[in-house]
Amino acid sequence: MTEPQNTAPSHAPSSAEPTEPFVRWSRPEADRAGTHLLVVLHGYGADENDLFGIVPELPAKFTIASVRAPLVMDHGGYTWFPLTNSLQSSPLAVRAAIEDLQEWVAAQRPDFASTSLLGFSMGMAMATSLLRREPEAYACVVGLSGFAVDPSMTPGADAAGPADGVVPSEVSAGGPLAGFFDDEAVKAVKPKVFWGRDQADPVITQDKVEYTHAWMNEHVDMTKVLYAGIGHGIGPQELRHVGEFLDYTVK
Repeated sequence: MTEPQNTAPSHAPSSAEPTEPFVRWSRPEADRAGTHLLVVLHGYGADENDLFGIVPELPAKFTIASVRAPLVMDHGGYTWFPLTNSLQSSPLAVRAAIEDLQEWVAAQRPDFASTSLLGFSMGMAMATSLLRREPEAYACVVGLSGFAVDPSMTPGADAAGPADGVVPSEVSAGGPLAGFFDDEAVKAVKPKVFWGRDQADPVITQDKVEYTHAWMNEHVDMTKVLYAGIGHGIGPQELRHVGEFLDYTVK
């Protein structure tokens, strides 16, 4: 569950119609109706199997849909959007990834009693972004060793260009994410969010942590727990807390 670094996707996002994502389900389709859906979103360089090992530790009332990110990495993993070597990303690519995933999740929701999201690392960025698009659509969100997207983000100075998913014209006032999130609606709803992390996480940068903390304090009903010694990963105690949070929050 640790994210590899400095590995570029084998292709950049395209403007073509999104394809149906590959999903690993915890239940066969015939047994899903009326259960609670938990959409699980992996981190950079992983796949839909990476987090499936936590399924036995989660409440049985949930049907787990572990979604594979759309962009293939050179080493065989997947990413939701490209990153540069300094963990910067293209706002346009981020927006496209969120819109595609949002469309798929919206199509699943009618079949379930409720929908919640769990994301690890970059998957937490995706989960909190979906919440910021439709805060009333989700029973709760679990974010582990990750961050929330800053809509004022611009590619870093070391961005190489389109090969890294970075388009120079995106660096402008406002940018592709201006007005993309409905944070006022999030603030009105105050959705329940669990955020677990290690203060010594070697991957998530301090600026991302600070932005995420400030955003959550203002907009959501946050349960924040720090875990020593897990680094950029998920620990047994944290997993127990996640199960308790989901069981208590989703009835």
